[in-house]
Amino acid sequence: MEDIELLTRIGRDDHQAFTELYERYWDRLYASAYFHLKDAEAAEELVQDVFVNIWQKRGDLAVQSVQPYLAAMLRYAVFRHLDNNRRRREHHHASQRFVPHTQAPEAINEKLLLEMVGKLTDQLPEKCSLVFRASKLHDRALPDVAEEMGISLKTAEAHLTKALKSIRISLGRAFHLFF
Repeated sequence: MEDIELLTRIGRDDHQAFTELYERYWDRLYASAYFHLKDAEAAEELVQDVFVNIWQKRGDLAVQSVQPYLAAMLRYAVFRHLDNNRRRREHHHASQRFVPHTQAPEAINEKLLLEMVGKLTDQLPEKCSLVFRASKLHDRALPDVAEEMGISLKTAEAHLTKALKSIRISLGRAFHLFF
């Protein structure tokens, strides 16, 4: 039976046609998903989701070619899965930056210092702030920062020197008042 005929029959709630389509394409879709994810459980789940989606939309499917359609569905499912994992990792990483109440005083002091530096950086002139953030907070080489900003290395060094001096003076005052 042709793929298109299977989809037509599936559109009429034919479970046997759905089973045949499933058996015809499951291995290929699984191999493709596993190739991209390197995770057997996730690959299996995504392929199952593709077929569940086919069944749920069976009455509305207007497909000209089944194999490319299934491959595209799987490709988008893999993209969504990878994107969701990336977001989860970023969220987890970001949540690790927050200091729980049980952390050591050193960690709390470091967080407070970073917050102070961040606020002081916001008060700097725009170019000084950009050079400082890129060079010191994002750990980028000063020549790369200068090139990206379209300024000379000497100008970038001057902005960085100005930023560091301003931040040191402000932090010195803050620590003096604090202690």
